This record gives sequence, C-alpha cells and structure tokens, in this order.
Amino acid sequence: MQGPFNRSGKSKPMGEINVVPFIDVMLVLLVIFMITAPMLTQGVQVDLPQVSSEPIDTQDSDPIIISVDREGRYFITLGEDSTAVSLEQISERVSAILQRRPGTPVMVRGDQGVQYGQIVLLMSTLQRSGVENVGLLSEPPQDE
Repeated sequence: MQGPFNRSGKSKPMGEINVVPFIDVMLVLLVIFMITAPMLTQGVQVDLPQVSSEPIDTQDSDPIIISVDREGRYFITLGEDSTAVSLEQISERVSAILQRRPGTPVMVRGDQGVQYGQIVLLMSTLQRSGVENVGLLSEPPQDE
C-alpha cells in the first residue's frame, strides 16, 4: 500500500490549496467590520440642499431663530421677541414652542467667529428636543 511517500521515502508535493486559513482571516475581518461600522456613523443629521440655496418660505409662521454670537452666547428669536438663554433653556423653550405649534421651522444663525463645536452642540441639543430639520442661516456674499 502506498501512502503520500514514494519508494524512495520522499513526500510528493500537494497540488491543493489549503483554504481554511483564508476563511479564518475573512471571518475575523467580518467581525471587526461588524463591530466598528456603528461607530463610524456619528454626528448630527442635517438635510443638505440638493441645489444652490434658495429663500426659505416661512410665510405660514414665524421661525424659531437660535443665534450664537462671537462670545458663544445663545439667543432665541421668535417674531420680534429676542432673549438671551442658556443651552439648557433652549431645549425647554423649543420643546414648548413645538408642542404648541408643531411644524414651526427652526433656524440656526452663528457668527463666523464662533467655534464649530458650539454650533454642533446646539444642533445636538435641538435634535434631543425633538427638532427634525434645522435650517442654517447665512448672508449672501457682498460684491466688492
């Protein structure tokens, strides 16, 4: 009976590829990607415009405008009334306004010198308050 050895005692080379290590590597990579994928989708969801910016129609109701000045202070403007508030008060006031008048548009206006993190923190607070869509206000460029 002959085995893998020929008469001289040397082994024959195998012509088959061992696929088991390849499968092990693929399973490890699959597990790594399954664990890291949810961590990659963090942030505040914003509906971005599909075309160049157009004026927002707010004729039905006055929008809630939340402003951040250069020093990082927050202000809520509803109609003609503008008041300085803290970040915690923004959540309470916006929730109360949206309960009375659902569908009221919410706009954020930030000074160009304010840190980006403060705007993201404000938008995160608005999201926790139940605001689904936030508009960002800007000024058109000045021709010089």
